[in-house]
Amino acid sequence: MKKLLLLLVLCFSISGIYAQESNGEKKLWAKSFLNEKAPELVVEQWLSAKPETTGKFVLIDFWATWCGPCRKAIPELNSFQKKFAGKLVVIGISKELAEKVLAFKEPLIEYSSAIDTKGTTSGILEVKGIPHCILIDPKGIVRWEGFPSLENYELTEKVVGDLIEKYK
Repeated sequence: MKKLLLLLVLCFSISGIYAQESNGEKKLWAKSFLNEKAPELVVEQWLSAKPETTGKFVLIDFWATWCGPCRKAIPELNSFQKKFAGKLVVIGISKELAEKVLAFKEPLIEYSSAIDTKGTTSGILEVKGIPHCILIDPKGIVRWEGFPSLENYELTEKVVGDLIEKYK
C-alpha cells in the first residue's frame, strides 16, 4: 500500500512539472491557441522598425486607438518591454489606418507597432474583442492568451516573468 501511495505521489509530481498552461474558466473573446503553435504573424505595415523575434518571447497585443481598455494597457506593455528587454518583444497590432495609429500620442507606445487593416492574424485567431493578447514562447507555442485585464486572469509582470522562466 505504501508503494502504491508513493507511486501515485510521484506520478502527480511529475505530471505537475510537465503540465501545460490552462485557461481554466477564463472567458475568451477569440479562438484558443493555448499550448498550440501560434499562427504566422502577418502585418500589412510596420509603423516602427520590424523587431527581431528569433529566440525571444513575443507578446502580441491586438488593440485600437478608440479602445479605453487598450489605451489603459499600454503603460504596462511598455513596462514589460523594458523589464524583459532581450527576452521579450512586445508588438501592438491595430486594424486601423496607419495615419490614425501614427497620430495617437497618449499614452506613448514604446514597443513595436504595426497595422493590419485586413485583420489577417486577428482573423486566424478569431479575435472578437480587444484588447486581446497572446504570449508566444521562443519555440512558437502560445503560453498565455486573453483579455489582459480580465479580473482574476490579469496579465501581470509576475505572470510574464513566470512564463519566461518556465519556457526559456
